[in-house]
Amino acid sequence: MSPESLLASAGINIGLAIVILCLYSIFRKQHSNANIYYPRRLSLNHPISFHRSFTLRRFLPSLDWIFEAVRVSEDEILTSCGLDALVVIRFFKFGMKFFAVCSVVGLMVLLPVNCSVSSGLSPTSRSMDTLTISNVPKGSNRLWVHFSSLCFISFTGIYLLHQEYKIVLVKRVQQLRNRRNQPSQLTVLVRQVPLCDEHKTFSCNVDHFFSKYHPHAYHSYQILYGENHLEELPVAFVTFRSRWDASLASQTQQHPNPLLWISQMAPEPRDVFWKNLAVPYKHVIIYRFAVLIAEIIFSIFFAIPVSAVQGIAQFEKLKKWFPPAMAVQLIPGLSSVITGYLPSVILSGFLYVVPFVMKGMAGVAGCVSISEQEQKASNMVFYFLMANVFFMSVLSGSLLDQIGKSFNNPRDVPSRLAGAVSARADFFITYVLTSALAGFPLEILQPGLLTWETMKLHTWARGRKKSNYLSSFPYHRVIPFVSLFVLIGIVYAVIAPLLLPFLVVYFLLGYVVYINQLLDVYETTYETCGQYWPHLHHHVVVAIIIMQITMIGFFGLKLKPAASIATILLLVATVAYNEYCKIRFLPTFYKCSVQDAKDSDELDKDDACDIYREREIEAYRPPSLPQTCDTMEESTSTSTQPLLLTTS
Repeated sequence: MSPESLLASAGINIGLAIVILCLYSIFRKQHSNANIYYPRRLSLNHPISFHRSFTLRRFLPSLDWIFEAVRVSEDEILTSCGLDALVVIRFFKFGMKFFAVCSVVGLMVLLPVNCSVSSGLSPTSRSMDTLTISNVPKGSNRLWVHFSSLCFISFTGIYLLHQEYKIVLVKRVQQLRNRRNQPSQLTVLVRQVPLCDEHKTFSCNVDHFFSKYHPHAYHSYQILYGENHLEELPVAFVTFRSRWDASLASQTQQHPNPLLWISQMAPEPRDVFWKNLAVPYKHVIIYRFAVLIAEIIFSIFFAIPVSAVQGIAQFEKLKKWFPPAMAVQLIPGLSSVITGYLPSVILSGFLYVVPFVMKGMAGVAGCVSISEQEQKASNMVFYFLMANVFFMSVLSGSLLDQIGKSFNNPRDVPSRLAGAVSARADFFITYVLTSALAGFPLEILQPGLLTWETMKLHTWARGRKKSNYLSSFPYHRVIPFVSLFVLIGIVYAVIAPLLLPFLVVYFLLGYVVYINQLLDVYETTYETCGQYWPHLHHHVVVAIIIMQITMIGFFGLKLKPAASIATILLLVATVAYNEYCKIRFLPTFYKCSVQDAKDSDELDKDDACDIYREREIEAYRPPSLPQTCDTMEESTSTSTQPLLLTTS
């Protein structure tokens, strides 16, 4: 890609960003758009001030919303939106800090090193190559500068990750303590309940089992029923007398057969995925395997449009294989627009549907909570993007460059891939520009909802009350794409440092946009107390590992075997750190320690737990449960009335 194509992409994206953000700053001032730009505030009955009089100020762009977002403190986000939302915002801050440091190293150290030497590139080489590591001659001692920068960037990323892990862990423990009145902290979800031999019911066995093996801790149970409200399911919510008891029960094996009496802490009542609780546990493995196969097939088919996008991006290669494409050059500047802007727009358009598809697949995989479904979908989308956007963009570009050749020697693959990564730096710069300067402004403008609302008001919904467009925060859509740009930035930090400042702009704009969206637009539909952070941490570590593996190939390509060996040691240290985090931090994000549970119990008044237990009867009622079902006969012990589940 030529500098002209890069400038064309930058100019178009900057122009679009300015226009879209100006439109947003005007539209948000109009009272008629409150249901689109302030649905969360309206649902919470928060006051919203508008200038109802016809004044010029209402129709002039302003930056007030940016200043308001910057002034929002983390405590405000934690209090109003929860720790999950704060984790996302802190991840944007992590990206800003990390890539700001990397930009200083890249622009002040690596870029001068790359530009100050001549590697004897052919005159037909892309001029952008002079700004990358490709410009450094083979065997040059200047490559040790790149190795030193690699070590610095790796350790900086690990240090920031470690600090963030500790901070989020402390906030999680405190958040759980602040939310100790939630029914989920006293309740355990039990699956694969065996049938009672005597009475041939599941509910009877639940009461007998926990009365016998947890006599002083067990309080009550709620069995789930099938769609006909008569057939019992081997699933129950079991309530304990204290959080300490519930924590112990959820983390212990209840039966010699680990496939019976499977227990885990219950999700929040609003977080329960009721339909999936009716899925037999033995079928979950089959469903998950089917989802994996479907994901692989979807990824394979998606490789076709990605390869086509790379064909457009490499216009010079495309002209050789498709001569009619030369007609584009008849219009001055059109080829720069096509190669610099069009590929990233097309790719973004194709990727828009991926999170929705993956969330649907995750729902089929037997997740018992909505948060588990979104976490699984987030990981699925991230690995899909890593395979199809990052690796396929690199490989498809490499294949176009190396067409007619084959990888006969497997030992050459790392070196060839390393060269291909360098060759695709210009495409990823334009992709980052498009996502930051067009993607985030479109997220905040909500053009789809604006168009839909306008159509409604002038057609079938004329004169009717406006709908409040309130929706939950799309973690499965936001987290994977942000993680993808972390991956792109880290891998190219040493290879093509010119990309790094664009990443700073990406995270800065995303930080401002999503603070605004969290406070004004999206509602909090569940709270996992920070369980998204381990996934984000893992994504960053994966990015650092891929960067190091790529640099091993680069140093081999540049005939610096000593640097390759040293990078292998760095890779081992990174993997060892990741394993340490799995032991030190990860368990606390999915289990409640008995110490924390006991401390929370001691904070309650004498009768507080009794009040919380009484709430359990109504807390885990499915939305479709008829009110008349409450009159069903209670169990002979302390159990509550059966809980019915509609699966239709």
